[in-house]
Amino acid sequence: MPIEVKKTDRESSHGLIRRFSKKVQQSRVLLGARSGRFHKRTKSAEMKKRAALRREKLKVEYEKLRKLGLNKK
Repeated sequence: MPIEVKKTDRESSHGLIRRFSKKVQQSRVLLGARSGRFHKRTKSAEMKKRAALRREKLKVEYEKLRKLGLNKK
């Protein structure tokens, strides 16, 4: 449903804009738009498995380097 505001007699353009922005805030249109702005897709099961395997592989490699004293931390 579109938000519609008509200018009344003796109303300034600033007053009209203020009334319109107030109506937009009350309708919660902006909240819905902002919440969907940075929506992330959920990862598939296969991608989750791949990421977990990669983390495990890196963990083993870091531990090996730590034991050899070659890590930079």
